Amino acid sequence: MMELLSDPNVWIAFAMLTALEIVLGIDNIIFISILVSRLPPHLRDKARRLGIGFAMVSRLLLLFTLSWIMGLTADLFTVLGQGISGRDIVLLFGGLFLLYKASHEIFVEVEVGERHATAPTDDEMLRATGSRLFWGIIGQIAIIDIVFSLDSVITAVGMVDHISVMVAAVVISVGVMLIAAKPIGEFVDRHPSVKVLALAFLVMVGMALTAEAFDQEVPKGYIYAAMAFSLVVEGLNIRARAKRQKAAAAR
Repeated sequence: MMELLSDPNVWIAFAMLTALEIVLGIDNIIFISILVSRLPPHLRDKARRLGIGFAMVSRLLLLFTLSWIMGLTADLFTVLGQGISGRDIVLLFGGLFLLYKASHEIFVEVEVGERHATAPTDDEMLRATGSRLFWGIIGQIAIIDIVFSLDSVITAVGMVDHISVMVAAVVISVGVMLIAAKPIGEFVDRHPSVKVLALAFLVMVGMALTAEAFDQEVPKGYIYAAMAFSLVVEGLNIRARAKRQKAAAAR
C-alpha cells in the first residue's frame, strides 16, 4: 500500500480516472434528476440518495468481479456476421431503454405538461406519494445505473491496474455525483427548456449505446461537446429573458 501511495504514476492515473468517472457520471446525474422531478418535493432527496447509492454499489460490485466483466467482452453468438457479447446485449437493451424513456419524457414535457400545469389536487398528490411511483422510479434508475456502471468499470479496467485505485476513484466520483445531483436537478426543474435539452442529450446517449452494441463506436466527447454548446446558448437565452423581465417589471 505504501508503495502505491508513494508512486507518482499511481496518483496521476488516479486523478485521470477520477476525472473521467465524474464526466461519465454526468448522463447518470441527468437521468436521475429528470426521473426524480416526477416525485413530490419531500421525496426527491431520498430518491436521489437511493439512486446514486445504487450507482456506487453496482460499480463496486462490478469492480470486484473483474474476471466476469472481462468475460462479457467475449462473443456469445454471431448474427449476420456480427459477434454479440454479453456487454453488447447489456448496452443494446440499456440504449433502447434510454431512448424510450427519454423520448417518453420529452413527449410528457412538451405535449402533456401544459395540460397539467395547474396545481395538483389532494388525490393526485396522494397518488404521487404512493410507494408504487417511488419504487418504480428507483427501479428505472437502477436499470440505467447498471448500464452506465458497466461502461464506467470497463473504462476503469482499461486505465488502471490496481483495484484499490479504481475503488477510490469510483467512490470519489459518486460523492461528487451526490453533491451535484440536487443543484443540477433544481436548476433543470426551474428551466423547462434546459430539461428538454437534457432529455435530448439522453436520446443521443441512448443512440450511442445502441450503436456501441454493434461495435460502432461514437466518441462521447462529440456528444458532450454538442451538449455543452447547446447549454451555453440556452444559458445566454435564460440570461436575456431574465433581463427582459427585469426591464419590463421596472417600467
